[in-house]
Amino acid sequence: MIRANVRSHTNPGAGKEKQKGAAIRSGIVILLLVLMMIGYYYYLSSRQKPEQEPVVKLTVAQELIARDLNTNYPPTVKEVIRYYSDLTKCFYNEEYTSEELEQLASKARELYDAELVQANDWSKYMIELQSDIDYYKSNSIRISSYSMPASTDVDYFSEDGYDFARIHCTYTLITGAHKQPVEEVFLLRKDENGRWRIMGWDLAENIKIEE
Repeated sequence: MIRANVRSHTNPGAGKEKQKGAAIRSGIVILLLVLMMIGYYYYLSSRQKPEQEPVVKLTVAQELIARDLNTNYPPTVKEVIRYYSDLTKCFYNEEYTSEELEQLASKARELYDAELVQANDWSKYMIELQSDIDYYKSNSIRISSYSMPASTDVDYFSEDGYDFARIHCTYTLITGAHKQPVEEVFLLRKDENGRWRIMGWDLAENIKIEE
């Protein structure tokens, strides 16, 4: 029996074509991955960022009201009068609600000596304060600034077992183009907690200090 010589007949270029096809498929996959990454990047970039809370700027009145005098009481005579003068400027210069006016007035009374608080009933105090504010505003009077002497010029003295301090403060009032300095003298007394409290004040021209 004659055996037939069977030879496998292969295309010499078939291997190269398979390699070429595999390379093309790999390139397509890589291209798709790159496109997907680019698309995801743009997706992340274009996502709407969460809205930030708007920064609310406090008014002058709100800043003064926000001070907690229980934990942040003015440490010196000058700082007590400085804060009180800022409150005074706010009374006559700034805009605020009726509720904020009461809060400002309450802050001012927190600086008062116990005797001064007792001598000024709240209702009477508010009526007189509102009357003063109305007078200033109806006559277009503003407090443009105030100034105090150096700390070394504060007059300290003791009497009847209490520590007292006396300090001058000059307020500059403006009415139209007219400026008028008004000098006042404040008397303060140190309380049992070592805090300086305002006992009273008057125009410097009315004060006669005995040496």
